[in-house]
Amino acid sequence: MPLATTQHGEAKALPQDVSGWLAHLEALHADVIELGLARVQGVIQQMALKPACPVIMVAGTNGKGSTCAMLERIYSAAGYKVGVYSSPHLLRYHERVRLNVQPIDDAALCASFAAVEQGRGQVALTYFEFGTLAAVAAFMAAAVDVMILEVGLGGRLDAVNAFEPDASIITSIDLDHQALLGDTRELIGFEKAGIYRSGKPAICTDPDIPASIVEHARTIGAHWLPLQRESGVDGFGYRRMENQWECWCEGRAFHSLPIPALRGSYQLANAAAALAAITQLNARLPVSMGAVRRGLLEVELPGRFQVLPGRPAVVLDVGHNPHAARALVQNLSQMGYFERTFAICGMMQDKDQLAVLQAMQPQVDHWLFCDLPPPRGAKAETLQALASQSSGKASVFTSPEAAWQFAQREAGERDRIVVFGSFVTVGAVLQARDKAAVH
Repeated sequence: MPLATTQHGEAKALPQDVSGWLAHLEALHADVIELGLARVQGVIQQMALKPACPVIMVAGTNGKGSTCAMLERIYSAAGYKVGVYSSPHLLRYHERVRLNVQPIDDAALCASFAAVEQGRGQVALTYFEFGTLAAVAAFMAAAVDVMILEVGLGGRLDAVNAFEPDASIITSIDLDHQALLGDTRELIGFEKAGIYRSGKPAICTDPDIPASIVEHARTIGAHWLPLQRESGVDGFGYRRMENQWECWCEGRAFHSLPIPALRGSYQLANAAAALAAITQLNARLPVSMGAVRRGLLEVELPGRFQVLPGRPAVVLDVGHNPHAARALVQNLSQMGYFERTFAICGMMQDKDQLAVLQAMQPQVDHWLFCDLPPPRGAKAETLQALASQSSGKASVFTSPEAAWQFAQREAGERDRIVVFGSFVTVGAVLQARDKAAVH
Protein backbone atom coordinates (compact mmCIF):
# COMPACT_ATOMS: atom_id res chain seq x y z
CA MET A 1 0.00 0.00 0.00
CA PRO A 2 1.48 3.41 -1.00
CA LEU A 3 2.50 5.66 1.88
CA ALA A 4 2.81 9.39 2.32
CA THR A 5 5.00 11.14 4.87
CA THR A 6 3.58 13.90 7.06
CA GLN A 7 5.57 17.01 7.97
CA HIS A 8 6.42 15.28 11.28
CA GLY A 9 7.95 12.32 9.47
CA GLU A 10 5.10 9.92 10.17
CA ALA A 11 4.05 7.45 7.48
CA LYS A 12 0.40 7.18 6.57
CA ALA A 13 -1.42 4.89 4.13
CA LEU A 14 -3.05 6.48 1.09
CA PRO A 15 -6.47 5.52 -0.29
CA GLN A 16 -6.39 3.06 -3.19
CA ASP A 17 -9.19 4.39 -5.41
CA VAL A 18 -11.25 7.49 -6.14
CA SER A 19 -14.07 6.54 -3.74
CA GLY A 20 -11.52 6.07 -0.97
CA TRP A 21 -9.98 9.45 -1.69
CA LEU A 22 -13.36 11.20 -1.70
CA ALA A 23 -14.21 9.65 1.67
CA HIS A 24 -10.85 10.90 2.92
CA LEU A 25 -11.56 14.43 1.65
CA GLU A 26 -14.95 14.49 3.39
CA ALA A 27 -13.40 13.46 6.70
CA LEU A 28 -10.51 15.94 6.65
CA HIS A 29 -12.26 19.14 7.69
CA ALA A 30 -15.18 19.56 10.08
CA ASP A 31 -16.82 22.26 7.95
CA VAL A 32 -17.94 21.72 4.37
CA ILE A 33 -17.26 25.41 3.65
CA GLU A 34 -14.69 27.62 5.36
CA LEU A 35 -13.86 30.64 3.23
CA GLY A 36 -10.31 31.99 3.35
CA LEU A 37 -7.10 31.66 1.33
CA ALA A 38 -4.41 31.15 3.98
CA ARG A 39 -4.62 27.34 4.12
CA VAL A 40 -4.63 26.93 0.36
CA GLN A 41 -1.85 29.48 -0.25
CA GLY A 42 0.43 27.66 2.16
CA VAL A 43 -0.05 24.34 0.39
CA ILE A 44 0.34 25.98 -3.04
CA GLN A 45 3.72 27.30 -1.94
CA GLN A 46 4.73 23.92 -0.51
CA MET A 47 3.75 22.13 -3.75
CA ALA A 48 5.10 24.88 -6.07
CA LEU A 49 1.76 25.00 -7.88
CA LYS A 50 2.44 27.93 -10.17
CA PRO A 51 0.91 27.39 -13.61
CA ALA A 52 3.09 28.54 -16.50
CA CYS A 53 0.17 28.63 -18.94
CA PRO A 54 -2.59 31.27 -19.09
CA VAL A 55 -5.31 30.93 -16.42
CA ILE A 56 -8.89 32.16 -16.95
CA MET A 57 -11.01 32.52 -13.81
CA VAL A 58 -14.82 32.58 -13.98
CA ALA A 59 -17.18 33.68 -11.18
CA GLY A 60 -20.86 34.66 -11.05
CA THR A 61 -24.24 33.68 -9.64
CA ASN A 62 -25.29 31.83 -12.82
CA GLY A 63 -23.66 31.17 -16.18
CA LYS A 64 -20.22 30.14 -14.90
CA GLY A 65 -20.39 26.56 -16.13
CA SER A 66 -21.68 27.54 -19.57
CA THR A 67 -18.97 30.18 -20.02
CA CYS A 68 -16.27 27.69 -19.01
CA ALA A 69 -17.68 25.09 -21.42
CA MET A 70 -17.61 27.52 -24.35
CA LEU A 71 -14.04 28.58 -23.59
CA GLU A 72 -13.12 24.91 -23.34
CA ARG A 73 -14.64 23.95 -26.69
CA ILE A 74 -13.25 26.93 -28.60
CA TYR A 75 -9.70 26.49 -27.31
CA SER A 76 -9.93 22.75 -27.94
CA ALA A 77 -11.13 23.38 -31.51
CA ALA A 78 -8.09 25.66 -31.91
CA GLY A 79 -5.84 22.71 -31.10
CA TYR A 80 -4.89 23.57 -27.53
CA LYS A 81 -4.67 21.18 -24.61
CA VAL A 82 -7.31 22.50 -22.17
CA GLY A 83 -7.93 21.90 -18.47
CA VAL A 84 -11.28 22.90 -16.90
CA TYR A 85 -12.14 22.80 -13.22
CA SER A 86 -15.82 23.27 -12.35
CA SER A 87 -18.29 22.23 -9.68
CA PRO A 88 -20.42 20.60 -8.54
CA HIS A 89 -20.79 17.39 -10.57
CA LEU A 90 -23.93 15.62 -11.75
CA LEU A 91 -22.96 11.93 -11.75
CA ARG A 92 -19.24 11.43 -11.02
CA TYR A 93 -16.59 13.55 -9.31
CA HIS A 94 -14.41 13.20 -12.42
CA GLU A 95 -16.68 15.70 -14.21
CA ARG A 96 -15.16 18.46 -12.07
CA VAL A 97 -11.72 17.97 -13.63
CA ARG A 98 -11.78 17.87 -17.42
CA LEU A 99 -8.77 17.35 -19.67
CA ASN A 100 -9.27 17.91 -23.38
CA VAL A 101 -13.08 17.95 -23.02
CA GLN A 102 -13.10 14.59 -21.20
CA PRO A 103 -13.46 13.85 -17.46
CA ILE A 104 -10.13 12.98 -15.88
CA ASP A 105 -9.34 9.28 -15.54
CA ASP A 106 -8.99 7.44 -12.23
CA ALA A 107 -5.20 7.14 -12.33
CA ALA A 108 -4.54 10.84 -12.97
CA LEU A 109 -7.10 11.91 -10.37
CA CYS A 110 -5.71 9.60 -7.69
CA ALA A 111 -2.16 10.75 -8.47
CA SER A 112 -3.21 14.38 -8.02
CA PHE A 113 -5.00 13.63 -4.76
CA ALA A 114 -1.85 11.87 -3.51
CA ALA A 115 0.29 14.88 -4.46
CA VAL A 116 -1.96 17.21 -2.45
CA GLU A 117 -2.00 14.81 0.49
CA GLN A 118 1.81 14.80 0.50
CA GLY A 119 1.99 18.57 0.12
CA ARG A 120 -0.58 19.61 2.72
CA GLY A 121 1.25 18.15 5.72
CA GLN A 122 -0.98 18.83 8.73
CA VAL A 123 -3.16 21.48 7.04
CA ALA A 124 -6.83 20.43 7.29
CA LEU A 125 -8.15 21.41 3.86
CA THR A 126 -11.88 21.44 3.09
CA TYR A 127 -13.29 19.11 0.43
CA PHE A 128 -13.40 21.93 -2.11
CA GLU A 129 -9.93 23.24 -1.27
CA PHE A 130 -8.39 19.79 -1.62
CA GLY A 131 -10.19 19.25 -4.93
CA THR A 132 -9.12 22.65 -6.29
CA LEU A 133 -5.45 21.98 -5.59
CA ALA A 134 -5.72 18.47 -7.05
CA ALA A 135 -7.26 19.84 -10.26
CA VAL A 136 -4.47 22.36 -10.80
CA ALA A 137 -1.88 19.68 -9.98
CA ALA A 138 -3.49 17.42 -12.61
CA PHE A 139 -3.47 20.19 -15.21
CA MET A 140 0.20 20.95 -14.56
CA ALA A 141 1.09 17.25 -14.77
CA ALA A 142 -0.72 17.08 -18.13
CA ALA A 143 1.07 20.24 -19.34
CA VAL A 144 -2.13 21.93 -20.52
CA ASP A 145 -1.91 25.06 -22.67
CA VAL A 146 -4.69 26.89 -20.80
CA MET A 147 -6.50 26.43 -17.47
CA ILE A 148 -10.11 27.49 -16.99
CA LEU A 149 -11.03 27.65 -13.30
CA GLU A 150 -14.62 28.09 -12.14
CA VAL A 151 -15.04 29.76 -8.75
CA GLY A 152 -17.06 27.61 -6.35
CA LEU A 153 -18.59 30.29 -4.13
CA GLY A 154 -18.17 34.06 -4.20
CA GLY A 155 -14.70 34.90 -5.41
CA ARG A 156 -12.54 36.92 -3.02
CA LEU A 157 -12.12 34.14 -0.44
CA ASP A 158 -12.77 31.10 -2.65
CA ALA A 159 -9.93 28.58 -2.95
CA VAL A 160 -9.72 29.11 -6.72
CA ASN A 161 -8.76 32.74 -6.11
CA ALA A 162 -5.50 31.62 -4.49
CA PHE A 163 -4.18 31.25 -8.05
CA GLU A 164 -3.27 34.13 -10.35
CA PRO A 165 -5.58 34.62 -13.35
CA ASP A 166 -4.50 36.14 -16.65
CA ALA A 167 -8.13 37.09 -17.37
CA SER A 168 -11.18 37.08 -15.08
CA ILE A 169 -14.87 36.87 -15.95
CA ILE A 170 -17.88 37.67 -13.78
CA THR A 171 -21.09 36.45 -15.43
CA SER A 172 -24.20 37.47 -13.50
CA ILE A 173 -24.85 38.91 -10.04
CA ASP A 174 -27.93 37.94 -8.06
CA LEU A 175 -28.92 36.81 -4.58
CA ASP A 176 -27.54 33.40 -3.59
CA HIS A 177 -25.47 32.17 -0.63
CA GLN A 178 -26.48 35.35 1.22
CA ALA A 179 -25.35 34.00 4.59
CA LEU A 180 -21.78 33.86 3.30
CA LEU A 181 -21.65 36.60 0.66
CA GLY A 182 -24.09 39.27 1.85
CA ASP A 183 -27.74 40.04 1.22
CA THR A 184 -27.46 42.72 -1.49
CA ARG A 185 -26.15 42.69 -5.05
CA GLU A 186 -23.57 45.30 -4.05
CA LEU A 187 -22.11 43.10 -1.30
CA ILE A 188 -22.18 39.98 -3.47
CA GLY A 189 -20.63 41.92 -6.36
CA PHE A 190 -17.73 43.01 -4.16
CA GLU A 191 -17.03 39.40 -3.16
CA LYS A 192 -17.02 38.27 -6.79
CA ALA A 193 -14.86 41.21 -7.91
CA GLY A 194 -12.09 39.76 -5.76
CA ILE A 195 -11.04 37.61 -8.74
CA TYR A 196 -9.94 40.71 -10.70
CA ARG A 197 -6.23 41.58 -10.85
CA SER A 198 -4.26 44.74 -11.48
CA GLY A 199 -3.49 45.24 -15.16
CA LYS A 200 -5.39 42.09 -16.20
CA PRO A 201 -8.65 41.85 -18.20
CA ALA A 202 -11.67 42.20 -15.87
CA ILE A 203 -14.76 41.11 -17.82
CA CYS A 204 -18.36 41.42 -16.60
CA THR A 205 -21.52 40.38 -18.47
CA ASP A 206 -24.16 41.49 -15.96
CA PRO A 207 -26.46 44.03 -17.68
CA ASP A 208 -26.86 46.01 -14.44
CA ILE A 209 -23.35 45.91 -12.99
CA PRO A 210 -23.18 46.67 -9.24
CA ALA A 211 -21.15 49.80 -8.48
CA SER A 212 -18.99 47.73 -6.10
CA ILE A 213 -17.59 45.75 -9.05
CA VAL A 214 -16.82 48.85 -11.13
CA GLU A 215 -15.20 50.59 -8.18
CA HIS A 216 -13.04 47.61 -7.25
CA ALA A 217 -11.86 47.07 -10.83
CA ARG A 218 -10.84 50.72 -11.12
CA THR A 219 -9.29 50.90 -7.65
CA ILE A 220 -6.91 48.01 -8.35
CA GLY A 221 -6.17 49.17 -11.91
CA ALA A 222 -7.68 46.19 -13.70
CA HIS A 223 -8.30 46.35 -17.46
CA TRP A 224 -12.04 46.94 -17.13
CA LEU A 225 -14.24 45.34 -19.83
CA PRO A 226 -17.97 45.74 -19.11
CA LEU A 227 -20.74 44.50 -21.37
CA GLN A 228 -21.85 47.33 -23.66
CA ARG A 229 -24.94 47.66 -25.84
CA GLU A 230 -23.16 49.48 -28.66
CA SER A 231 -19.93 48.87 -30.54
CA GLY A 232 -17.23 51.50 -30.71
CA VAL A 233 -17.09 52.02 -26.93
CA ASP A 234 -14.80 50.52 -24.33
CA GLY A 235 -15.57 46.96 -23.26
CA PHE A 236 -17.29 44.28 -25.31
CA GLY A 237 -20.77 43.52 -26.61
CA TYR A 238 -22.91 41.45 -28.92
CA ARG A 239 -25.92 41.74 -31.23
CA ARG A 240 -28.37 39.01 -32.18
CA MET A 241 -29.71 38.66 -35.70
CA GLU A 242 -32.32 36.16 -36.92
CA ASN A 243 -30.22 33.00 -37.15
CA GLN A 244 -26.81 34.26 -36.15
CA TRP A 245 -25.08 36.86 -34.01
CA GLU A 246 -22.00 39.05 -33.85
CA CYS A 247 -19.65 40.05 -31.07
CA TRP A 248 -16.95 42.67 -30.56
CA CYS A 249 -14.26 43.32 -28.01
CA GLU A 250 -12.14 46.44 -28.33
CA GLY A 251 -10.36 46.11 -31.68
CA ARG A 252 -11.64 42.68 -32.75
CA ALA A 253 -15.02 41.76 -34.20
CA PHE A 254 -16.61 38.37 -34.78
CA HIS A 255 -19.27 38.37 -37.52
CA SER A 256 -21.79 35.75 -38.70
CA LEU A 257 -21.43 33.56 -35.62
CA PRO A 258 -23.60 30.47 -35.15
CA ILE A 259 -25.99 30.45 -32.21
CA PRO A 260 -24.32 28.41 -29.42
CA ALA A 261 -25.43 24.79 -29.07
CA LEU A 262 -26.33 25.50 -25.43
CA ARG A 263 -30.00 26.50 -25.35
CA GLY A 264 -31.26 29.75 -23.87
CA SER A 265 -31.14 33.37 -25.00
CA TYR A 266 -28.85 34.26 -22.07
CA GLN A 267 -26.13 32.02 -23.54
CA LEU A 268 -25.14 34.77 -25.98
CA ALA A 269 -23.90 36.91 -23.09
CA ASN A 270 -21.88 33.96 -21.78
CA ALA A 271 -20.46 33.33 -25.24
CA ALA A 272 -19.59 37.01 -25.63
CA ALA A 273 -17.70 36.93 -22.33
CA ALA A 274 -15.77 33.89 -23.50
CA LEU A 275 -14.86 35.67 -26.75
CA ALA A 276 -13.79 38.76 -24.82
CA ALA A 277 -11.35 36.65 -22.79
CA ILE A 278 -10.12 34.89 -25.94
CA THR A 279 -9.52 38.28 -27.59
CA GLN A 280 -7.52 39.52 -24.61
CA LEU A 281 -5.30 36.42 -24.57
CA ASN A 282 -4.94 36.15 -28.35
CA ALA A 283 -1.24 37.10 -28.34
CA ARG A 284 -0.45 34.01 -26.22
CA LEU A 285 -3.23 31.73 -27.48
CA PRO A 286 -4.18 32.65 -31.06
CA VAL A 287 -7.66 31.44 -32.06
CA SER A 288 -9.09 31.43 -35.58
CA MET A 289 -12.67 32.26 -36.58
CA GLY A 290 -13.07 28.65 -37.66
CA ALA A 291 -12.23 27.43 -34.16
CA VAL A 292 -14.69 29.93 -32.64
CA ARG A 293 -17.51 28.75 -34.89
CA ARG A 294 -16.76 25.07 -34.33
CA GLY A 295 -16.51 25.51 -30.57
CA LEU A 296 -19.87 27.30 -30.36
CA LEU A 297 -21.55 24.56 -32.43
CA GLU A 298 -20.04 21.66 -30.47
CA VAL A 299 -20.34 22.92 -26.90
CA GLU A 300 -22.17 20.62 -24.49
CA LEU A 301 -23.03 20.95 -20.81
CA PRO A 302 -25.53 18.56 -19.23
CA GLY A 303 -28.21 20.04 -17.02
CA ARG A 304 -28.27 23.56 -18.46
CA PHE A 305 -31.68 23.80 -20.11
CA GLN A 306 -30.95 20.38 -21.58
CA VAL A 307 -33.85 19.04 -23.65
CA LEU A 308 -33.77 15.26 -24.01
CA PRO A 309 -34.89 13.66 -27.29
CA GLY A 310 -38.25 11.89 -27.46
CA ARG A 311 -41.75 12.36 -26.02
CA PRO A 312 -42.91 13.50 -23.58
CA ALA A 313 -40.48 16.40 -23.71
CA VAL A 314 -37.99 16.29 -20.81
CA VAL A 315 -36.08 19.41 -19.71
CA LEU A 316 -33.20 19.20 -17.25
CA ASP A 317 -31.99 22.39 -15.56
CA VAL A 318 -29.79 22.69 -12.46
CA GLY A 319 -31.21 26.18 -11.71
CA HIS A 320 -31.56 26.58 -7.94
CA ASN A 321 -31.91 30.32 -7.25
CA PRO A 322 -34.48 32.96 -8.30
CA HIS A 323 -32.29 34.38 -11.08
CA ALA A 324 -31.88 30.93 -12.66
CA ALA A 325 -35.58 30.14 -12.19
CA ARG A 326 -36.59 33.29 -14.08
CA ALA A 327 -34.27 32.35 -16.95
CA LEU A 328 -35.71 28.81 -16.97
CA VAL A 329 -39.27 30.19 -17.14
CA GLN A 330 -38.34 32.39 -20.09
CA ASN A 331 -36.90 29.42 -21.96
CA LEU A 332 -39.83 27.15 -21.12
CA SER A 333 -42.29 29.75 -22.38
CA GLN A 334 -40.57 29.69 -25.78
CA MET A 335 -40.81 25.92 -26.26
CA GLY A 336 -44.32 25.83 -27.70
CA TYR A 337 -47.58 24.28 -26.48
CA PHE A 338 -47.80 21.36 -24.04
CA GLU A 339 -50.99 20.03 -22.50
CA ARG A 340 -49.45 19.62 -19.04
CA THR A 341 -46.11 20.35 -17.41
CA PHE A 342 -44.92 18.10 -14.58
CA ALA A 343 -42.19 19.74 -12.49
CA ILE A 344 -39.84 17.49 -10.51
CA CYS A 345 -38.33 19.77 -7.88
CA GLY A 346 -35.90 19.05 -5.06
CA MET A 347 -33.94 21.86 -3.38
CA MET A 348 -31.41 22.60 -0.66
CA GLN A 349 -32.52 24.16 2.62
CA ASP A 350 -30.31 27.25 2.24
CA LYS A 351 -31.89 28.37 -1.06
CA ASP A 352 -34.67 30.93 -1.53
CA GLN A 353 -37.23 28.20 -2.12
CA LEU A 354 -40.31 30.43 -2.10
CA ALA A 355 -38.96 32.86 -4.71
CA VAL A 356 -37.90 29.97 -6.98
CA LEU A 357 -41.32 28.30 -6.76
CA GLN A 358 -43.16 31.58 -7.32
CA ALA A 359 -41.09 32.24 -10.45
CA MET A 360 -41.82 28.76 -11.82
CA GLN A 361 -45.54 28.71 -10.97
CA PRO A 362 -46.89 29.97 -14.34
CA GLN A 363 -45.25 27.06 -16.16
CA VAL A 364 -46.31 24.19 -13.84
CA ASP A 365 -49.52 22.11 -13.82
CA HIS A 366 -48.40 19.34 -11.46
CA TRP A 367 -45.64 19.73 -8.87
CA LEU A 368 -43.65 16.60 -8.01
CA PHE A 369 -41.66 17.59 -4.92
CA CYS A 370 -38.94 15.23 -3.70
CA ASP A 371 -36.74 14.87 -0.62
CA LEU A 372 -33.01 15.50 -1.03
CA PRO A 373 -30.43 13.86 1.27
CA PRO A 374 -29.57 15.44 4.63
CA PRO A 375 -28.01 17.47 6.05
CA ARG A 376 -28.53 20.16 3.37
CA GLY A 377 -31.45 18.70 1.47
CA ALA A 378 -34.96 20.09 2.00
CA LYS A 379 -37.99 17.90 2.64
CA ALA A 380 -40.64 17.57 -0.05
CA GLU A 381 -43.35 18.52 2.44
CA THR A 382 -41.59 21.85 3.06
CA LEU A 383 -41.66 22.69 -0.64
CA GLN A 384 -45.27 21.54 -0.92
CA ALA A 385 -46.29 23.88 1.91
CA LEU A 386 -44.56 26.82 0.20
CA ALA A 387 -46.34 26.05 -3.06
CA SER A 388 -49.74 25.55 -1.44
CA GLN A 389 -50.99 28.91 -2.72
CA SER A 390 -50.06 28.16 -6.32
CA SER A 391 -52.32 26.64 -8.92
CA GLY A 392 -51.86 23.04 -9.98
CA LYS A 393 -51.60 19.73 -8.17
CA ALA A 394 -48.75 18.83 -5.84
CA SER A 395 -47.40 15.41 -4.90
CA VAL A 396 -44.50 14.48 -2.61
CA PHE A 397 -41.89 11.75 -3.03
CA THR A 398 -39.02 10.40 -0.96
CA SER A 399 -36.48 10.82 -3.78
CA PRO A 400 -36.00 12.34 -7.24
CA GLU A 401 -35.99 8.79 -8.65
CA ALA A 402 -39.47 8.11 -7.26
CA ALA A 403 -40.78 11.40 -8.68
CA TRP A 404 -39.23 10.54 -12.06
CA GLN A 405 -40.92 7.12 -12.13
CA PHE A 406 -44.29 8.75 -11.35
CA ALA A 407 -43.80 11.37 -14.07
CA GLN A 408 -42.97 8.72 -16.64
CA ARG A 409 -46.17 6.82 -15.83
CA GLU A 410 -48.40 9.90 -15.83
CA ALA A 411 -47.04 12.11 -18.61
CA GLY A 412 -48.39 11.64 -22.12
CA GLU A 413 -46.78 12.42 -25.45
CA ARG A 414 -48.17 15.96 -25.45
CA ASP A 415 -46.93 16.71 -21.93
CA ARG A 416 -43.62 18.02 -20.62
CA ILE A 417 -41.46 17.00 -17.64
CA VAL A 418 -39.17 19.66 -16.15
CA VAL A 419 -36.50 18.58 -13.64
CA PHE A 420 -34.91 21.44 -11.68
CA GLY A 421 -33.91 22.84 -8.28
CA SER A 422 -30.47 21.35 -7.64
CA PHE A 423 -27.55 19.52 -9.20
CA VAL A 424 -28.51 16.64 -6.89
CA THR A 425 -32.05 16.49 -8.31
CA VAL A 426 -30.95 16.53 -11.94
CA GLY A 427 -28.09 14.09 -11.30
CA ALA A 428 -30.40 11.59 -9.60
CA VAL A 429 -32.89 11.70 -12.48
CA LEU A 430 -30.11 11.29 -15.06
CA GLN A 431 -28.81 8.30 -13.11
CA ALA A 432 -32.28 6.74 -12.89
CA ARG A 433 -32.83 7.30 -16.61
CA ASP A 434 -29.47 5.72 -17.52
CA LYS A 435 -30.15 2.76 -15.23
CA ALA A 436 -33.54 2.17 -16.85
CA ALA A 437 -31.96 2.35 -20.33
CA VAL A 438 -29.46 -0.41 -19.39
CA HIS A 439 -32.24 -2.69 -18.21
